This record gives sequence, C-alpha cells and structure tokens, in this order.
Amino acid sequence: MGKFMETVKWIGRLVGVVILAVLLTACGATGPAPMRQLVEQAIALELGQTQQELGKQLRLGAPPKSVDIDRVSITEQTPLLIDELQAFRVRGTYDVTVQRQQRRVTQSQNPFEVYLQRQKENKTWRLARLQTDEAGKPVWITQRVPQPDG
Repeated sequence: MGKFMETVKWIGRLVGVVILAVLLTACGATGPAPMRQLVEQAIALELGQTQQELGKQLRLGAPPKSVDIDRVSITEQTPLLIDELQAFRVRGTYDVTVQRQQRRVTQSQNPFEVYLQRQKENKTWRLARLQTDEAGKPVWITQRVPQPDG
C-alpha cells in the first residue's frame, strides 16, 4: 500500500506541474501589456488628431500652444487580436491641461479607451482605430505610436 500511495502522490505532483506549466504558457502567450507611458503617448496622439479635426471643422484658428496628458490611470487591459497581431484594449482615465493663447484649461478624470497593437518584431506599438470602409465593412486603421521619452 505504501508504494501505491507514493505513486499516487507522484502522479498528483506531475499533474500539478503540467497544469501550472499550461497556465503559465497561456498567460505568457499574450506577452507584456503596454506600459503607462506608451498609453499616455497614444492618448496624446489620438487627442491631438481629434483637436486638429475639430479645429478645422469649427474654424477655431490657431491650435493650442501645448497639450499635457497627466495622471493616466489604467483600469482595464484586455488582450485581443487585431489583424492577427497581439493587441490590447486599454481603458481608464487621464487629466489633460490645454494651454491656449490667453488661458490654461485643465480637465480631470477624462475617460479613455485606446486599442494598442504590438508589431511582429515586438519593438513598436501601433494605435488602432476601428473604422468602416466604402462598403460599410469594419476595418482597423493603425498608426505608429512614438516611443515614450526616457
């Protein structure tokens, strides 16, 4: 009976090790999530483009002197695939300060949702936006996110 119990314990440990290895492999398959500085750069990129488009449509004149993104708080990072490449949907809040000609405006706790796609070589990230083509089919449009300073 002693050898039988040892064998059962050994098989139990082996099964535990295999399960742990599978779980670690599955978790590692998504790779590391984007860093907060990268998310900050993506928000700044998206916000700058949105302001530029609105400025043209509303004929606001000169763009802001500066736009500062601060206090980025990430509340959710969901892994997914975009065009067969690893990506993340990142949600949270941020503070923004806009310096105009005569005044400075700060807004706190702005919600955000960005989609960040990791490139094949794992060195760069792209900001992804879901749009519709001429046929009304959804397509992902991506653009490179500048590397965070530092």
